[in-house]
Amino acid sequence: MKKQSEMGLKKTVENLIKAGTTFDVEQLELIYHRELKVIMMDNKGQIMISNKETFKNLFQVKKENGDSPLNDWAEFHHIETNENNGHVIVTRKVNLTGIEQKIILSIDLIWEENRWQVIREVILSKL
Repeated sequence: MKKQSEMGLKKTVENLIKAGTTFDVEQLELIYHRELKVIMMDNKGQIMISNKETFKNLFQVKKENGDSPLNDWAEFHHIETNENNGHVIVTRKVNLTGIEQKIILSIDLIWEENRWQVIREVILSKL
């Protein structure tokens, strides 16, 4: 049963990556929990904290600007479930600033409303 839960977590994060890289805001609405908190730390140690609406708006702007889809490359390092909570650590290649860089994401998920939802993302720029 635990293996099946871990596969569900991985699939949810893969769907999150697809929705984010293609600016599918409707899908992000389903994947992101209403209490989503995103904590981003750049390579200078500066912290930016976003909630669900703020973070979704970043993707909405990219969609409205007609931006090209982002790189969907991902390397999964850790997937763990415990009852209704899950945790995934994944490395991604993204171009948010004009330069493609690797970021590390620590993603906490909660099983609610019959699906896994992202409740917290910690995003660290890799030096």
